[in-house]
This record gives sequence, C-alpha cells and structure tokens, in this order.
Amino acid sequence: MHKKVEFRSLYQRVIWQRPCYNSPYIPVNIKIDSIKLNIEDQLLEQNSAWASRIKENDPDFFKQLSKGQNPNILWIGCSDSRVPPNQIAGLSQGDLFVHRNISNIIVHTDLNCLSVVQFAVEVLEVDHIIICGHYGCGGVKAAMEGRNNGLIDNWLQHIRDVSRHRSQKLEGLTGEEKYRRLCELNVKEQVINMCNTAIVREAWGNEANLTVHGLIYDLETGLLNKLDMAINGPQVLEKTLQTIA
Repeated sequence: MHKKVEFRSLYQRVIWQRPCYNSPYIPVNIKIDSIKLNIEDQLLEQNSAWASRIKENDPDFFKQLSKGQNPNILWIGCSDSRVPPNQIAGLSQGDLFVHRNISNIIVHTDLNCLSVVQFAVEVLEVDHIIICGHYGCGGVKAAMEGRNNGLIDNWLQHIRDVSRHRSQKLEGLTGEEKYRRLCELNVKEQVINMCNTAIVREAWGNEANLTVHGLIYDLETGLLNKLDMAINGPQVLEKTLQTIA
C-alpha cells in the first residue's frame, strides 16, 4: 500500500503543461505555500497558472475547444492516478473521449460504461476504442491475493473470472511474472467483452469503421505496449478468440 499524502502537506507540485497542440507534455514546477492555502485555493491557483501558459502559446485554444469535441478515440482505462490518458498518450484536450474505472473492466450490465461507449460510437462516431491496462494494477493484485476487501470484491470477481477462464495461460508462473501476465490477460478479456457489446456489434453490422484495441502501460518505463489485440469486425473477433482460447 502506498502511504497517503495529504495534498496540503506538499510544498511543491509538478504540473503538466502542453505549450502547444502538437508538442509533448513537459513538467513545470510551481511552488505553493500549502499552509496558507486550502485545497480548493491550491487547485484554483494551479489552474489559473496552467490556463495562462496555454493561452500564451495559443490565445484561441480554449475558444476553439469550447465550440465542440470531435475525438477519434474512446479510451477506457484504469482509475489509477498514475495513468492519466492524455498525458501518457501525448495527446491534448479534445483528442480522447475517456471512461475510467478500477482495472479497466467492461461489464455488460455497467450502464455507466455502456452509456459512454454508446455516445462515443453513435454520436461522436469514433474509429477506435482502446482498452488500456497497466502493470502494477492494484485491482489485479487484490484479485490475485483473494482477501476479503468488502464491496469492491464484487467488482474484482470479474478479474478472478479472467484468472479462472485463462488459467492455462498462467500455469507455471509465480510472483511478479504471474502478476504482469494477469494484467495483460485482463486487458485482452476486456477487449473481447467490448467487442461483444450490442453497441459494437451493431456498429459493425452497419459497416462502421471501428476497431477495438488492447494496450498496456508500464509504470516503470512510461511506455505503452501492444498486446496484439486490434479487432475491427466479427471475423477478426472469431479468429482472436481461437488464438487466446
């Protein structure tokens, strides 16, 4: 478990800035007297400084952004604070439509997630859905340990189901190797779950140019990694199912 650090106890925060649309994020240090400011004031001060930097580089950035969104990617990732989608993908505001939950799980009865998917596919007409997990996922680890965690165990059971259904892929693995493999298998399983939603199947039936991808992020390197999961229709889905079975 990571030790929780109170926001107000930090004297220095690292704020990520995007100077212009096509440039990478770079860290900017802002010193804040956290004794005098409460959390809301800190956030407002940092927000003001961030917005000012953006406008210095592109005066019309926010005006253009306010006119509407037209992302081409729906990103479904983990809620982990160390995996911010736009930053790790090197993209700007407006480039991703995002949904996040514990361990990037797709559940066919999760109306929250499915509503996001429907809006992305039918209204925004995205061409890509990316399921992105990460090594070191706390949800995957908790599912492996099998302890009693209370309410969240209902959610983690989906990961335990992945472990049971793909047990042959975990045979002979222990420790960190098994942990990392289950993180990967979980992403692959959620890609399959996404492909089996009525929303995606209907889109494919209407000949939509829609591909579902699986990626995994490495916290230790800062790099995204492919999992050879890119499914753009029922036939590719069937072949993929045969491969990972």
